[in-house]
Order: sequence, then C-alpha cells, then structure tokens
Amino acid sequence: MTEPGAGSPRPTGWWLRAVFAVVGVVAFVLGYLGFERLLLDRPETAHDLSDVIYYDLQLFVLGAEPFQESGPYPWQLQVARFVAPLFTLLAVAEAGRLLLAAEIRRIRARRARDHVLVCGDSQFARMLADRLFADGERVVVVRSVPFGPLEYRQRRYLGVVGDPTSSEVLRGAGLPRANTIYACTDDDDRNHAVANTASRLIQDHRQPPRVYVQVRDPEMCLSLQARRLGAAGSSRLRLDYFHVDDVAARALHRHHPLPAVPARTTRVLIAGRGAFRRALLVESARHWRARRGGPPAPLRIDLVAPDAGAELARAASRYPFLSAACDVVAHDLDLDGLAGLSHLRDGYDRIYICTPDERVGLQFVLDTPALWQAAHGEVFVPVYRQAALAAAFHGDSRHDLLDEVHGKLRLYPVLTRACDARLIAEDLTERLARQIHDRYLRAHHVPGARPGPAAAMVDWTRLPESLRRANRAHVQDIAAKLLNLGCVVAPRRGGAGDASAEQAIEDRIEVLARLEHERWCRERTGEGWAYGEPRDDARRRHPALRPWDELTPDVQEKNRQEIRALPDVLSDSGFELIRLTATVPTQSRGPDR
Repeated sequence: MTEPGAGSPRPTGWWLRAVFAVVGVVAFVLGYLGFERLLLDRPETAHDLSDVIYYDLQLFVLGAEPFQESGPYPWQLQVARFVAPLFTLLAVAEAGRLLLAAEIRRIRARRARDHVLVCGDSQFARMLADRLFADGERVVVVRSVPFGPLEYRQRRYLGVVGDPTSSEVLRGAGLPRANTIYACTDDDDRNHAVANTASRLIQDHRQPPRVYVQVRDPEMCLSLQARRLGAAGSSRLRLDYFHVDDVAARALHRHHPLPAVPARTTRVLIAGRGAFRRALLVESARHWRARRGGPPAPLRIDLVAPDAGAELARAASRYPFLSAACDVVAHDLDLDGLAGLSHLRDGYDRIYICTPDERVGLQFVLDTPALWQAAHGEVFVPVYRQAALAAAFHGDSRHDLLDEVHGKLRLYPVLTRACDARLIAEDLTERLARQIHDRYLRAHHVPGARPGPAAAMVDWTRLPESLRRANRAHVQDIAAKLLNLGCVVAPRRGGAGDASAEQAIEDRIEVLARLEHERWCRERTGEGWAYGEPRDDARRRHPALRPWDELTPDVQEKNRQEIRALPDVLSDSGFELIRLTATVPTQSRGPDR
C-alpha cells in the first residue's frame, strides 16, 4: 500500500476542485430557473416546487421528462442540459481517480527515477522528507506506519508503507533507480539493515546512489566512519554515517558565523553538559581556522561544566588542531556557578548553553539576566523537542509571539537545522577531499613555492567538478593504501599517534607513491586528459601523465609528500593510523578500480 507524502499544505489541484464545484452549482441553478420558466409557459402542465427540483436533478443523469416534448426551451435550460452531464462525467472521473489512487501511487513509486528515498518513521525522517520536498526534490518515503487522514491530504510526495529493511519494500520504492538514500529510523540496527539491503539491490549499478545512515551515538558514528573509510576500496557504494549534532553544528556556523572583532580577541562561552557540546566546540575551532585569513585573529573559548577539564582533554587529544586554532580554557563549574564567573563581566561575543534537559537550559537562560548583559551577541540554547517554541521566539516581525531580549536570545532547533541535505552530503569523503585541497592551497601559498595551475588555486566551492572528483578519488583510494601498509584507521586516542604506522609509511613510501601516481594517471585518463607540455587545462594536457620512472624528481617527491600527509589528513577528522602487522606486506595491491 502506498500513501502520499508531505509538501504544501494545500494540494496543487485544489483550484480544479473549486472549478468542479462551481460547474455543479451553476448547472443546478440554471436548470432550476430553466424548468420553472418552461413549466410556467405550459399552463396545461400542473407542477409544484418538488417537480422542478426533481426535473433539475434528472439533468445530472443525462435526461429529464420535459425534454420528451419538443422545444423551444429557455436559454437557461439549454445551457444546463449540457453543463450538468459535464459535471456528472467529471464526478465519475474523479471517483475513479480516487479509487485507483493507491494503485497509481504504488506504480509511480516503483517506477520513480533519480529520486530521494527516506526510510523511517522518526521525527527526523519526516522533517527531512518535508525539507527535501520543499527544496524541489522528488521524494519517496518508506515508513512502517501509514499516514493519517490529514497527512494523506497534506503530503504530496510518494510513500510506501512497509518494513524499510525488506528488499521487496525497497524495490517497490524504486531504490535501484534512486540517487540518494537516507536511513533514519529510530533504531540504529534497522538503519544498518537498510544499508545492507540497499547494497545488495544496487551492487551491479554503474552509478550507485549515495547512502546516508543515521547513528545516534556520536562515538559509534565516528568508529563506523573509520571502518567505512578502510573498506571503501572493496565497495563502490558511496556510504557514510552521520550524527545530527555534527550536521547541526556545521549548519550553525554557516547560518550564524562567529563575529571577527577588530583589535580584540573574539570570546565565546560554551556551558553545560549536553550532547551538542563537543560538536559545538570542535566545529567552532574548525570554522574559525577556515574563515580567518592573513594575520591570525585570536579566538578564546571558555568551556564551563563540572567535567570541563576532562572534556577539553578528550576533545584536544582527538582533534589536535583544536589547541592550534583557538585558546580553550576549562572551568570546572556547574551552571549555578556560571553567574559568578569573573570572565562573565568581560562579556562574550557568543554564548552557548547546552544541557541534557533542554528545558532546564532554557529556564536557566530565561532566569539569568547576567547572561543577557554579558552577551555582546547572542545566547544560543540548542533544543531538540521544542522546535515549536523556537518558532514562537523567532517568527517574522509580525508573528513573533515571545520577546527575544533585544535579539540576544536564540533557541537553536537541532533537528530542524540538521535536515540540510547539502550538509549531510558533505560526508567524510567530501570533507577529507576538501581538506586535501586546502593543504594543496597552503603548500602553494608558502613563500618560494612554485604556483599551481590557476584552475586549482581557488577555494573548494569554486573548484571545477573534475578536480573535486580527483580529490574524492584520492580519498576513496585510502583503503587500498591501508591494505598495502598493513594499517587500519581508528578514532584518535590521543598522544603522538602510532609511530610504527608512520614508520610503515616510510618503509613503503616508494611503492605507495608509485601506486598513487598510477591511480592518478588512470583517473585523469578517464577524464579525457593526455600527456602534453606545457600543461593546458583547456585541451586537457598534463606533463605528469607518463610512467613513474620518467617523472622529474620534484614531481616524484610531490607524490611522496602526499603519502606522508595521510596521518595529518586523518587526524583533522579525529582519526589515526594503527599498524596491525609486525611486518609490512611484501605483495602490493593497487586500487580496486
């Protein structure tokens, strides 16, 4: 059984139904007036009001007794005798459409192409489907609970009711022809089952869809991302795991970037123990590092919580760039002690209050005017279940129901902001590819470095798609390199990392550099490039498209440096290399492409 989905609150064909009703009313009124006048013109015919209504209703079944006698007939009756049957035909067609609607929707869902498939009954799944549909995507929803009567009328995207882990249900939702799949049920194991089923259904496709699996534990999400990174070479499926806190934290800094204040330190306060806290801390540092240019602008973050010191130590050990990007100071205080913090009197450009119980955090902010006075900018309170209250604070100028304290108070709806398909699409492969490109830009901005090609010396957002694909292919080949090294990827535990893994890289640097060059040559050749000097991006000619032994020493060294940079690239996303074998494998294996 299939059901319609969500979108605009009023169906797109509502005006057709309005015209349909008008046609029926006009036919009835004109028929009544026409029959009344006709029977008055025939005095030998006895009649009353019920006769006129009876004859009028007969028009809708393609006939009436007065028409058995010859005309002429009043013009109202002439019009009604044609309009009324038209209404009847429209009514029959509409009834047939409603009776066959479920079957039509089932066929449409099964035959859908280049659509987005959202699996799950969770609140996040419903919000994500609504957002995708509002953005103009063709959406098919798989849920185990049927839509209610009101949802049936309001939601206009296609839906399939059934078990989202069933191959038959997913095939009925057109999964083999979808371009993106989101597994967003309330149970992580069911989400993994959706990914497993999707992999079996699309394993033979040349362009498999992207699959995004929601994981509710941030630590488990990072661990699964590490395992997927190490297995990417054995599967062509573009698969990634995501956590709503990570996506929402990135969205926060896109919509509300940290202010850069000239001539003084930008100050941020993060207080509380909510799940959103670490994602907020890490993304604040990453956002600040990425946005600043020229002389380093200082950023000070005060972390206030009963376990602030331990949390800062865990975050800094996992993300080494944290201490380099900003100055983080831990204060082991609870929220009640926050009002007495001496730094509160100096003021903050941004304040975040994160608590496990969002109602407690909101109540604390509403009852603590010292926070409003200390905030030069806004005081953010992340909320998950109180999106309606956030809308009451932050409507438009005519529909704000509650005072925002001169614009300083802002409830941040985490689930709503996490329903951003563009940010979810910035998966681990995309982020690592972007980081590789950023390292390339920094290397060529060093004084004395030879400038790179103009097409590549731009920000990632302006980089040609062919070069983006080249960086993604580099990331997806990490799995082959790990196998060659006898290493795996794991979440960082802190410290200087596994020295044996770095030694494994040095021991195999020549083999890996050669393999990376051969992979790059295959990838560039597949894009239509050929050997040629000098480099010509318009004609797709490149001087490095030749065998390894014919490369100049500086180009060979460039490939070696790319391999040596692998631990640093991974550490920025919270990963490290771990060596599993005592000896490096003697048999090298190229990329599975």
